Amino acid sequence: MSEASADSRPSPVAPSGRGPQLASVAVASALFMEFIDSTALSTALPTLATAFHTDPVHLKLALTSYILALAVIAPASGWAADKYGPRRVFMIAMGVFLVGSVLCGFSQSLIQLVLFRTLQGVGGAMMTPVGRLIVVGVAPRERLVSAMSWFTMPALIGPLVGPPLAGLILEVADWPWIFFINVPVGLLGMVAVLRLVPPLHQPDPGPFDAQGFLLVAVAITSWMGLAETAGIGLIPPLAQAAMAIIALVATGLYIVHARKTERPVLNLRLLRFLTFRASLLGGTLLRLGLGATPFLLPLLFQVALGWSPLEAGLVTIGTSVGALACKSVAPSVIKRFGFRNTLIVSNLATAVLTAAPGAFRHATPIPLIIVLLAIAGFMRSMQFTSINTVAYAEVPPSAVSNASTLSVVLQQVGLSLGISFGGLMLHVARGQTDEPLTPERFILPFIAVGLVSALAGPIYQRLPPGAGASISGRTKG
Repeated sequence: MSEASADSRPSPVAPSGRGPQLASVAVASALFMEFIDSTALSTALPTLATAFHTDPVHLKLALTSYILALAVIAPASGWAADKYGPRRVFMIAMGVFLVGSVLCGFSQSLIQLVLFRTLQGVGGAMMTPVGRLIVVGVAPRERLVSAMSWFTMPALIGPLVGPPLAGLILEVADWPWIFFINVPVGLLGMVAVLRLVPPLHQPDPGPFDAQGFLLVAVAITSWMGLAETAGIGLIPPLAQAAMAIIALVATGLYIVHARKTERPVLNLRLLRFLTFRASLLGGTLLRLGLGATPFLLPLLFQVALGWSPLEAGLVTIGTSVGALACKSVAPSVIKRFGFRNTLIVSNLATAVLTAAPGAFRHATPIPLIIVLLAIAGFMRSMQFTSINTVAYAEVPPSAVSNASTLSVVLQQVGLSLGISFGGLMLHVARGQTDEPLTPERFILPFIAVGLVSALAGPIYQRLPPGAGASISGRTKG
């Protein structure tokens, strides 16, 4: 990167070097409520199924509706952040998320919950990519790994707190309080952002690509709708075929549109950067497993194994404990072994550990389950710290906003497809909807998502040994 390019980057918040870290923590603390919300809701799925008198498998709509809104609205986030300022957009997004949370708590049916979760997703769609844009904007290039690690560490506390907190709430109160607790957490996060995040001045984004945004929205909605309804008989085959055609046509039209447009809403030209392309493709496959796991584990523990929500929540925090432990060592590991080696090894371990819960039975020792989940969380965290950081190794500062937007969209599509894929595999293993969800029914779903996660390995192997060396701090091959 040239000196001119380096000088064009926003300055760190404070000359002491603490500024980028404080800004990262402030943004991540604001995202804290989003992680609490999603993990707590996963723990509460069996309870919500009883409250709304519906099949537990259908509760995946409460998860995918949020992710769908996130994926559809996120393409506009980069433009909005550049146009109106990242901090201002981030604050507005938090307010929308809080309003959606309160409305979710007052839901009287699954349909209402899905609608209000969609509103939450609109806020989350702006929070996630704009938060990353702020972190990348305030951190010097050579300290990006450290800043990203600080950015993700507080967010990991959400999954650590969410499951046991949800279990405790369901023991002493009722499920709406899972959403109401977002309010104090969100307000504290907003105060932290106002005090610690500086206003960043972004390049003029030009006019908004409304045509591209519409094509992307249609394509994403069609693809995710197709994945959500595939193989379960929810809609007629003719409607599914029509949805597939719409998805293909919208995708093709957008690719043509993006090539002709100077500033498309999703800049596909960024895929020419090898590290960015590997991060997106490998990360999407990996998130198929990550998306399915929070959906499958609560059903396995609470429905198939008969645990209480509190017991299930306490056990699943093992994943977050492992992920949290990884964050302090990830920069050192990446510096010592490089991005390529770290990604290859952690991917293989992640794939095996993602499939491991398929072997959990009534007789499986709980300490063993906790240890396996903790190791899985550690390896996944190593994966995501690596791919989320190496993605920006070659991206010029002027394109960081576009890169962040494209990255977040594909991340959310991967998570949603993971939930749908896990639900489909569970449906196939179950056979009939009136069949009980026994532990044996979960063998196929977990093995399937583990195999899909492993497909990221060959993508990482194509990276050169020195990939991302400029930001990893590694000086030897």
